[in-house]
Amino acid sequence: MKVSYVGILLNRSMYRGIPTGRTQTEVLAFYEEGARLYGLKPCYIRLDDLHAHQVTVPAFIKKGNVYRRVHIPVPRIIHNRALFFSTQEKEKLNRIAETRSIVFNRWNRYSKLYIHSLLWADSEIRPHLAYTVSGTAENVRLMMKSYHTLFIKPNSGSIGAGIMRITRVGNRWRFSYAVREKGRKRWKNTLFTGALPEHLLKKLSARRFHIQEALPLATYRGNPFDLRVSVQKDVSGDWQVTGMVGKVAPAGRFLSNVGQGGKVYKLAHLLSEYPYLEEKIVEQDIREFALRVVRRLEESIPGLADVGLDIGLTTEGLPLFIECNGRDQRYAFRNVHMLKEWKATYANPMGYARYLLDKLKTNE
Repeated sequence: MKVSYVGILLNRSMYRGIPTGRTQTEVLAFYEEGARLYGLKPCYIRLDDLHAHQVTVPAFIKKGNVYRRVHIPVPRIIHNRALFFSTQEKEKLNRIAETRSIVFNRWNRYSKLYIHSLLWADSEIRPHLAYTVSGTAENVRLMMKSYHTLFIKPNSGSIGAGIMRITRVGNRWRFSYAVREKGRKRWKNTLFTGALPEHLLKKLSARRFHIQEALPLATYRGNPFDLRVSVQKDVSGDWQVTGMVGKVAPAGRFLSNVGQGGKVYKLAHLLSEYPYLEEKIVEQDIREFALRVVRRLEESIPGLADVGLDIGLTTEGLPLFIECNGRDQRYAFRNVHMLKEWKATYANPMGYARYLLDKLKTNE
């Protein structure tokens, strides 16, 4: 019987760690389990070994209890779980997708300002967005005239790295940013009244940022929180919400990212401070909003199929869009012991691969 492979495209470091089980945040056993549900066999590949017109590719596949590197036919369906940054890598991946395989989530790094512009064009989504402008010193000064708190965020980045904040304190402003000293990260605060801090100006000139008004996020024990919402295409070929988990910023901080020290909780636990909000209604509102967001994004981003949305809530339960993660790390579900949802984040892409493969066979 012919094996139906589904390719999992990994970064070099993760790929090298497969024989020793050091695959960082990826749990290969969940891919194996999910693929079996749909009669597929996962194989793990890297971009270095793929070429547009080749017939076979070296890949790790599981044989017994170990992973062995063997040559197999190039998979017709590939789920991209790697991050690429160069134009050359992007062009190579595009050539492969155009000549050999269907690659979903082909390119998963998009400018946050670009994502915001796509959503801002939707009049129904716009009320859920922070007002946002490009990151220039002039725009910082203009935004300071209208808002008491601003976030200055890198256009590209993850786990909240590089985010800075400006907050009005009486007649002055407080500029907050992270620095690394002796291998440890700590937050520094600078008060200013007139000229913008030199550190901020240097940052703005070194890379691309955007500036946002602070969203009115609900808090848990006085600390702001948001939700990581996994939204994926499954075996039906359509979008669905796999699960959601809350992330609470550490005391006195403003970043909820788990990689920045944020703590994870189930939505019901976070809503315990808001007894007038009905959990089922709030959850349904989040689901409907998340689905509207991804359907709007896929109109401009071909192959989008697996994302993690960061969605905040107001104290009235209104969903607020924070950002879209093209490669959801998924481990927040592990941290809050949501095993069913955690496994499903791996199984759904395997189901979607099955859908795409069946569609190909039908059209042949």
